[in-house]
Amino acid sequence: MGIGEILKESRVENNLSLDDIQEITKIQKRYLVAIENDDYHALPGRFYARAFIKEYAQAVGLDPNELLQEFDEGKIQTEEEQTVQYTRMERSRRTRPSKGGTSIFSLLPSVIVIILVIGIIFVAWTLYQKTLLNSDDKVEDHQENDEIIRSVDEPDAEDGADEEDQVNQENDKDTENEQPNDSSSFTVVETGTGNSPVSELDFTYSGEQVEVTFDVTDSVYVDVKGASDTTYLAVTLDPSVEGETIDVSNEERIFFNIGNTTGLTININGVPLEYPIDAQEKVHQKLWINLKHNE
Repeated sequence: MGIGEILKESRVENNLSLDDIQEITKIQKRYLVAIENDDYHALPGRFYARAFIKEYAQAVGLDPNELLQEFDEGKIQTEEEQTVQYTRMERSRRTRPSKGGTSIFSLLPSVIVIILVIGIIFVAWTLYQKTLLNSDDKVEDHQENDEIIRSVDEPDAEDGADEEDQVNQENDKDTENEQPNDSSSFTVVETGTGNSPVSELDFTYSGEQVEVTFDVTDSVYVDVKGASDTTYLAVTLDPSVEGETIDVSNEERIFFNIGNTTGLTININGVPLEYPIDAQEKVHQKLWINLKHNE
C-alpha cells in the first residue's frame, strides 16, 4: 500500500473530507488529491512533497516520521523540476552563439572607441596647426606695419638734432629769464629771540623795482608793512588762492609778520628768503628787511 492510500484511508476513518484537510493544513486541494494518488509530479518540488505528506499525516492522526520512511525521494522528480531543467537547457541552446559571431561583436565596441579616439586626435591636431598659422600671419603683419610706420614717421637724424638744439636754446633763455639777478641776496643782520622772535636782514638788489611774492603751501596769516607805516597786506593766504605780488620799490625797509612760517616762502625779486630761525622751531616770526640798492 502506498503513502497516498494510507493517508486517504485514515482520512475516511476520521470522517474528514479533502476540504477539511485543506482547511486544517492550508494545502491546496489539488495537491492533496495528487498525494492520495501518489502523483508527486504534480507537487511543486521534493521539499514540498515531504512537507505536505507530513502535514497531511498529522491532520489525520498518523506518525509522519514512520510514514516518510517509506517515501523514496530519489524516485520522485516533480513536474516543476523537469520544466525548469528543460527550460534552462533551451535557454542555454538559444543564447549560445557561434564562436565566430562572438568574437566579431565583442571586438566591435573596442574598434568604435579606437576610431573615435583617432578622430579626436586628428581634429585637435588640425585646430592646433591652424592656430599656429594664424599666429604667424599676425606677427608678420605686425612687423610689416611697424616697418611702414617707422619709414614714414621717423624724421631725419639731422632735422631731429636741429630741432633739439633749438628747443635747448629756448629752454636756456627761459631759465636765464627766470633766474634772479646774481647781485640780489639776503644777509642776516640780527637773529631774534623769544616765542615770536623779531629778526633783521639786509636785501641787496640791482634794478629799479622791488617786488614781493609768496609761495603758499598751507594756510598762513601774513602782515606786510613799509617803513612809512603803509600796510601792503594783512590777510590769511591759502594755497587755493592765486599768489599776491606787492610792489615795495618806494620803501627803504619792510616789515613781515608771519603766523605760520612752515606754510610760506617769501620771494623778493625772485630770490627766496631763508628764515633766520628754522621754521619748524618757530612758526611765528617777525622780520625787518632793509632794502639796499646795489649801485
